[in-house]
Amino acid sequence: MKQKSPKNKTLDWPLKDIPQAQLARILTKAHSLESLETIINHSICGESFELMNRLPKQFADLAIVDPPYNLNKTYEGKPFKKMSAADYQAYTVAWIERLKPLLKENATVYVFADWETSLEIAPIFAQYFLIQNRITWQREKGRGNSTNWKNGMEDVWFLTNTKDYTFNLAEVKMRHKVLAPYKENGQPKDWQETLEGKFRDTLPSNFWSDISVPYWSMPENTAHPTQKPEKLLAKLILASSNRGDLIFDPFSGSGSSLVVAKKLGRRYVGIEQSLRYTAWGEVRLKRAELDATIQGYAAGVFWERNTWLEQKKSAKNEKGGKHG
Repeated sequence: MKQKSPKNKTLDWPLKDIPQAQLARILTKAHSLESLETIINHSICGESFELMNRLPKQFADLAIVDPPYNLNKTYEGKPFKKMSAADYQAYTVAWIERLKPLLKENATVYVFADWETSLEIAPIFAQYFLIQNRITWQREKGRGNSTNWKNGMEDVWFLTNTKDYTFNLAEVKMRHKVLAPYKENGQPKDWQETLEGKFRDTLPSNFWSDISVPYWSMPENTAHPTQKPEKLLAKLILASSNRGDLIFDPFSGSGSSLVVAKKLGRRYVGIEQSLRYTAWGEVRLKRAELDATIQGYAAGVFWERNTWLEQKKSAKNEKGGKHG
């Protein structure tokens, strides 16, 4: 077997290498899933459609939903085959109708989709939720195409149950370098000078170009084929929940949303059908007890891509220097 480079941080362990203590934390349908005390801060391994029917009603403050896109994809040996638009819409209705009763009245839901899938499911969202916005994030990576534009974008739909919902604007400011700083009466105008340079903290838009997908040298990276970046999830969680709130992810994969929830002082519940992916999530949750850093988020702000050295300096100079 080919040995990985010491710099390759990708988590791809077989189940036999997962510590028993982490495996023992995973819940299944054999547990009392109807009890909120049983499921809080746990991953549940099993079929999401079946298990959601057993969870307590109105327990989630925020749901982060990353269902299989309507594409041919294999997840831990299980193929997901592209459906007709009508069938995928029916699939979407099925998970929404199971999710809806689990949400608090003022809950927020974020749903991930590629551009083609978005066209199919947006009308469905409008039937069940208030559509607040569609965020587009630049994946950076993507396969080229000789007859079309390279697909390097994905969507995140921002949905709410009602007009009463949490949105912490001050928690998701974006830090940009100021290339041509302007002064008024000798004082910085709309920027600040720090030990690391001149920066402006701006309000976020619905286009995010500062996200890097996890890659082999990042500690958060796993072998899951559609893993979402912790930085991306941190934006959603900070904006639409408060410390102590409960985050629910019905397609939790390798546990990224649960890990970020833990790092940011939230509670969590996740469902994932693959035992191996669930176990990777448990390993990451254990690691988060010792390292709560989120690459791209430091000193209370989100930084532009490729500014990691400035982030580390800023976090070090900030009193406490703790991320999240």
